[in-house]
Amino acid sequence: MRPDWDDYFIEMTNVVKKRSTCLRRQVGALIVKNRHILATGYNGVPSGIRHCEETGCLREQLKIPSGQRHEICRGLHAEQNAIIQAAYHGISINGAVLYCNTKPCSICAKMICNSGIIKVVYELDYSDPLAEEMFYEKKIQLIKYEPKGKI
Repeated sequence: MRPDWDDYFIEMTNVVKKRSTCLRRQVGALIVKNRHILATGYNGVPSGIRHCEETGCLREQLKIPSGQRHEICRGLHAEQNAIIQAAYHGISINGAVLYCNTKPCSICAKMICNSGIIKVVYELDYSDPLAEEMFYEKKIQLIKYEPKGKI
């Protein structure tokens, strides 16, 4: 069976997330335009910085619940890394679609709103009403992925 485009790209986010160095949650993201992958990203520390496997997770040590105190995490989110990779390589993502295996948080939503991305397709829910509000106000389509099958 040949996968539908959304099936194809979501499956790829789940491959990309395998590179994650986060001890708590593995997330993968793709930025796609005209059915071509422009950039990928996974959550983890910036290049050249020791991984959390070596340093430990401060948020875990302090027992901080998911979705809180992002600022003390050493890592970047998958969506942030994908946007940064596109910028680093001089690739315009204006008019692109972001595929992510987890719904973006409000921090990532801010970057997505300013990046020119017009649609977000995500697989797993993540509760962040502010992110949803920003996507709605900016008129960025936020679509929960539902497997479709072959094309």
